[in-house]
Amino acid sequence: MGHDNIVNEKKIKSKEEIGLLEALFEGAIWRSRFIVILAVVFGLVGAIILFIVASYDVANIAVYTYNGIFAHPHPENFHENIVAAIIGAVDLYLIAVVMFIFAFGIYELFISHIDEAEGHGKILAIASLDQLKDKIAKVIVMVLVVNFFQRVLHTNFNTPVEMLYFALSITALAVGLYFLGKIGKH
Repeated sequence: MGHDNIVNEKKIKSKEEIGLLEALFEGAIWRSRFIVILAVVFGLVGAIILFIVASYDVANIAVYTYNGIFAHPHPENFHENIVAAIIGAVDLYLIAVVMFIFAFGIYELFISHIDEAEGHGKILAIASLDQLKDKIAKVIVMVLVVNFFQRVLHTNFNTPVEMLYFALSITALAVGLYFLGKIGKH
């Protein structure tokens, strides 16, 4: 029986050693999640840069508009240029929002719940990766819609078929947005 006790002690010790290694390894894996701080920080920096650039663009549009209003006659394509520039700024703002949602969502999923957000609505509350993907996808679709309309402003239609394609593309966008809204309600 003395030999059996020694063998059992070695087995128990091995299990204890394995448990210690497992605990150390699992702890290291768990702490490695903090690497996503890089995505959070640079996502926020990217969003702030986009907000600044879009705001700068709007300020330039204001100067262009001011100069164009008091210049007679207006510069060529005056109205189209203003609308296209504003739509471009909206596009940048929407992309900045995507970056914010991404940064907040990644932080909440991997690091910690944002206590400061309590009681301020649920727009940035992310409980799963699927919720994060859904929110980002919806904003990206809006970016694409805005970008589409910005490009359409500078398109020349020469034939009735081109006008038909334009009408069909707007219809497709409307139908897509309708179904996107339906999906979001369920």
